[in-house]
Amino acid sequence: MGTTVAIAYHSGNGHTAVLAEAVRDGAVEAGADAVLIAVDTITAEQWAVLDAADAIVFGAPTYMGTASAAFHVFAQATSKRWADRAWQDKLASGFTVAGAMNGDKLHTLQYFSILASQHGMHWINLDLTPGWCSSTGSEHDLNRLGITLGTGAQANTDQGPEAVTKADAETARHLGRRVALTARAFAGVAR
Repeated sequence: MGTTVAIAYHSGNGHTAVLAEAVRDGAVEAGADAVLIAVDTITAEQWAVLDAADAIVFGAPTYMGTASAAFHVFAQATSKRWADRAWQDKLASGFTVAGAMNGDKLHTLQYFSILASQHGMHWINLDLTPGWCSSTGSEHDLNRLGITLGTGAQANTDQGPEAVTKADAETARHLGRRVALTARAFAGVAR
């Protein structure tokens, strides 16, 4: 039996959607079934997919120092699942994007990890050393922003999805692979 990775995300300008697709592609490359769920239009069937998934990767743009309001609405809607411990022992991770190089992305990833912790989930980090941190590095390096809690990306606010760099998309793809491989390892131990 395969593992399922659900990517629960909100995208305001298309930047986060590009990263969500990259996470999905990485998970599929690692042998998982992966599904994208836009949380601002989530259906009852998609809630059931989240409930059945082995791992949930949270994604949202960072607006005003935290995840977008649409993601917060989704997070608050998980309270019944929290009360029922429905997501306990699932794996979790996250990704975010902002216009500024820093843009308080770490706070958004911390918000995701706390949400996961409240649900009793296990957080999966990026497991990449910082890129672009030496004279031989460049903006094309994976993890070019040096965030280890999850994937952080930068995209110009006056551009659409094309503003997401290849390096940031590849970093998100790496996260998807890592989550899928960890989910497979967890499933093997649990069986």
